[in-house]
Amino acid sequence: MSTRMDEEEWEHALLLFRACLPRRGRKADDRRFLEALHFFTVENVRWRSLPKDYGHWNSVWTRFDRLSKADMFAPFSTRWLR
Repeated sequence: MSTRMDEEEWEHALLLFRACLPRRGRKADDRRFLEALHFFTVENVRWRSLPKDYGHWNSVWTRFDRLSKADMFAPFSTRWLR
């Protein structure tokens, strides 16, 4: 089983994220955010242990928390967790 997403899956994921982004404020790097979540999940690390390449850990966690509360990840679980 591959743990990497192909370009078609990235495009689908990014479209969902862009649809959910707030209309104001600084625009985040969606792909970098998803890669941070992937690293967090696969490597089984604490949020504070995310490499700086993904941005500040608290920013990643805050965005994850906000999107989780908005039930943003439900479409992903039905598509990729079969």
